[in-house]
Amino acid sequence: MSWTMAQAAARIAQDLPEASVVNLGIGLPTLIADHLRPGREILLHSENGILGLGPGVPEPEVDWDIIDAGKRPVSLVPGAAIFHHADSFAMIRGGHVDVAVLGAYEVSRAGDLANWSIDDGATLPGVGGAMDLAVGARQVYVLSRHTRADGSLKLVEQCSLPLTASGVVTRFYSDLAVIEFGEPGPSVIELAPGVPFEDVQRRSGTPLSH
Repeated sequence: MSWTMAQAAARIAQDLPEASVVNLGIGLPTLIADHLRPGREILLHSENGILGLGPGVPEPEVDWDIIDAGKRPVSLVPGAAIFHHADSFAMIRGGHVDVAVLGAYEVSRAGDLANWSIDDGATLPGVGGAMDLAVGARQVYVLSRHTRADGSLKLVEQCSLPLTASGVVTRFYSDLAVIEFGEPGPSVIELAPGVPFEDVQRRSGTPLSH
């Protein structure tokens, strides 16, 4: 057994600090918008210039003038703001984002993040705004499947792909576990129901504590 990625997103939603600004990266992190408990004072941010993202939009209510950084139609909460992407990056670079939730291809033992790869542009994204988010946010959470579809490892001793940023990852939320980064190394702080620690360790390329 393991968490679905929607369940892992809901697990992150529980941990988001109250009264925080939280950037949701492209892909799996956008699931978090559907799992915030009503009444929580959390402002969701999109790098293309939105503060106040709401949950997903049913098809009849889609407005293609309101999209997130991944070109996905989104809703807005009361009081939301829409602004130029340059102002959005001024927020990010100015340290006004409390948490950035990003995807990852690899995360190293030291919390290094690799979430882009040089490619022909057809299958893998370029770096985009991830470098700014990774170094500008006060904390970086990663939401990702624990391994790739072919079974290769994402949690590794050292990243083999180009780094987005060094030593920035605070927590790694996967379908198997929640892993926190710090001294002396990554530590499993919660296991998905029915998943033994040994299974998480076997699917990780670096020693974990528990």
